[in-house]
Amino acid sequence: MFRAASPAGLLLLASALAAHAGGDPALGKHVFNRCIACHEAATDRDKVGPHLMGVVGRTAGSAESFLGHYSEAMKSAGAAGLVWNEANLAEYLKAPKLKVPGNKMAFGGLTSDDDIANVIAYLKADPKP
Repeated sequence: MFRAASPAGLLLLASALAAHAGGDPALGKHVFNRCIACHEAATDRDKVGPHLMGVVGRTAGSAESFLGHYSEAMKSAGAAGLVWNEANLAEYLKAPKLKVPGNKMAFGGLTSDDDIANVIAYLKADPKP
């Protein structure tokens, strides 16, 4: 026999699904710890790779402090209009060499969609958790 959910139960389910879809910045920070050897996200300090502070909404290959170090592939992607919105970041984090063929990043990508959503939430968070 089917029983209808209460309005409070539906609200709880809807908020849980929305939180999952948007990712969790604290969990994203934990996943991002794999990236800190090459990238900084809480400051504009470059490392082996460019800083990722404010990356969401930024044109690919355009962090001024890293301009002389980007691959030609990344600079070309930016010149062609690639902007790091959530969808493009998700594709890049999943398969960097497929999203921007010829880029220098040695990282092969994240396999978990949850990890990807959480990292993007972390990158967007201001202040960082």
